[in-house]
Amino acid sequence: MDAKGGRVQNGFRQWLEAGSDAIPAPDVQILTSGGRKISAHSAVLAAASPVMESILDRAQKRGKSRRVIRILGVPDDAVMAFVRLIYSSGCMSLDEEEEMGRYGLHLLVLSHAYSVGWLKRACEVALALRLTAEGVVDVLLLARQCDAARLYLRCMKLLAKDFAAVKKTEAWQFLQANDPWLELEILQFLQEAELRKKRVGRKRAYRRVYEELGDAMECLQHMYMAREGSKKNHPCSSSACYRNLQLLIQHLAACPRRKACPRCCRMLQLLRLHSALCDDSTQQACRIPLCSHFKLRMQQQKEGKEEADTWQLLVKKVKVARVMSSFSKRKGQEGVHEQFALCTTTARTSD
Repeated sequence: MDAKGGRVQNGFRQWLEAGSDAIPAPDVQILTSGGRKISAHSAVLAAASPVMESILDRAQKRGKSRRVIRILGVPDDAVMAFVRLIYSSGCMSLDEEEEMGRYGLHLLVLSHAYSVGWLKRACEVALALRLTAEGVVDVLLLARQCDAARLYLRCMKLLAKDFAAVKKTEAWQFLQANDPWLELEILQFLQEAELRKKRVGRKRAYRRVYEELGDAMECLQHMYMAREGSKKNHPCSSSACYRNLQLLIQHLAACPRRKACPRCCRMLQLLRLHSALCDDSTQQACRIPLCSHFKLRMQQQKEGKEEADTWQLLVKKVKVARVMSSFSKRKGQEGVHEQFALCTTTARTSD
């Protein structure tokens, strides 16, 4: 609501607080389809709706002493609720919230037709909270006609989520028979949503692979540090990744056909990945087997550009995954410490 509307609505509240004698007499009549007449104040209506303001200005220019606004095509109770909500200026009572739920579709139409922005947004929220598979098509059609983009998107998302149930409704069958362009738009949205879901699933799967490779690099480093006498108790020593690496290393040492064995090739690829990630700048050689061998081989052997780019991309992804994993673990530990401190403080306060 703009500044003008806020001043008028605040003035009306002051009228109410001052008592009935201080309230100006209504100077507008609102007529409904059922012949009902609702008295209202032009200042309040004009402040809330630029469309009503224009109607009232035209009536005043024509010299009409009694100005009338006709709101037709909706139930009388919906019009009454619309007027009450305009007077509430967004501060709705429980009864008005119930009316919002009861006449939400009618109020959306009226708020759109008369350009009551805050009420239109409130109707969109109320209707979105009450969406069901049985009524989502009707709400979608209305949201499209009233240019309610947020509500339209919520309807589309519900359609994508529960399309099997929506297809069985009469509203969907009616839409298929009478609005093929909207049906095509919905089906295209469903297809894009499915593709987006698969794409997100693939990205998550790739991220898990990179995280597992990062864990394998960490376990591999710890494994050979421990063999050299490190007594540090690392959490990865009891993980499945650590045990699998031990089995692969034992198999690699004893396998007579390393070049043709898939398990040996897998372990050699892990060792090569470690050498690409290893940044040991000390004078001593890295303790992990074949690390210096693979480093020297990468310096001497020129691979094809495509293979080199693929390998560099893999190394980059694993580096990022390791950083993100360590960051999330650190944040998780900080969260645990904060929660523990909060619980300790609460316990001391209660004592």
